Amino acid sequence: MNLHFEELTGIDGARIGVATLDAEKSLNALSLPMINALRDRLDTWAREPQVVCVLLRGNGAKAFCAGGEVRSLVEACRAHPGEVPPLAAQFFAAEYRLDFNLHTYPKPLLCWGHGYVLGGGMGLLQGASTRIVTPSSRLAMPEISIGLYPDVGASWFLSRLPGKLGLFLGLTGAHMNARDAIDLGLADRFLLDEQQDDLIEGLLQLNWQEQTEMQLNSLLKALQQEAIGQLPEAQWLPRRQKIDEWLDVSDVRCAWKALSLLVDHPDPLIARAAKTMTDGSPLTAHLVWEQIARARHLSLAGVFRMEYTLSLNCCRHPEFSEGVRARLIDKDHKPRWHWPDINHVPEAAVEAHFHKAWEGRHPLADLSNE
Repeated sequence: MNLHFEELTGIDGARIGVATLDAEKSLNALSLPMINALRDRLDTWAREPQVVCVLLRGNGAKAFCAGGEVRSLVEACRAHPGEVPPLAAQFFAAEYRLDFNLHTYPKPLLCWGHGYVLGGGMGLLQGASTRIVTPSSRLAMPEISIGLYPDVGASWFLSRLPGKLGLFLGLTGAHMNARDAIDLGLADRFLLDEQQDDLIEGLLQLNWQEQTEMQLNSLLKALQQEAIGQLPEAQWLPRRQKIDEWLDVSDVRCAWKALSLLVDHPDPLIARAAKTMTDGSPLTAHLVWEQIARARHLSLAGVFRMEYTLSLNCCRHPEFSEGVRARLIDKDHKPRWHWPDINHVPEAAVEAHFHKAWEGRHPLADLSNE
């Protein structure tokens, strides 16, 4: 199952639920069975009064979670060309339902986002009520490299970043460190990688019968005070003004052109981000531009419904399969995009990604936070 659950009992009999992603070789990539098992256990803990708090973490030093397990998805897409494979419909509905449940979870839910926190890992981290990052944290939505788009609620959290930073991070898949995550409101606490045991011990010592929020805040604050000296330097907020200027354009074609001119920029962070975009999928760039524009007017539930539509349509088109082939399966890193030129992606193809790809009622129609 690649998941481990345990309940730890504190001094007053209260229990802490600990859910551990345990697929270290795949950097804790999320499979459909993992998603379903995690959601079922979180639902159970939500109903049990003795469980007062949940910690979500990942095994291994390299990653909390490096995304969804997309290889099997792409195999299903190849077996159903031009269609939505049943696995895709099940996978994305389950993943987005899990992410939504995290955002709306009724108990304190802490997520330990060490190492790589990519794609689906960001979906888990961003749903938690306390999002913890460490010196090893590397956060990103790198879907432009595989012909998908930033999903798992990224329409929500990228569209709410300052200025054009959300658009920039979606177009370039650029990595954020712990300081960036704190600066941009994508994390709440900075702790050292080796402080996880101290955090768990502290949770077990709390009196969960009274002033719970105050005690939890005091614990996290004290641990952060010990760690704060190792907070890395900010990368993206100091560059925001320039990024805002480059992306102060009327459409995605102009944005692509502006960033593609920066591949030889003297700032290596900017140059690397621009190179990642220009190697990536022009169709994805169109989807990023459109999803961020649309998400500003949607509720959280509306965002996940829109993303479900987008994801199923991505499975019907060839870019996603080709991107995964080039990056993760054959690893030749030379994707042959169906539309290699940003200017030749048809508007109709982009618009079609936002149209329903199933019969009847929306599978996520019951999600509600309005």
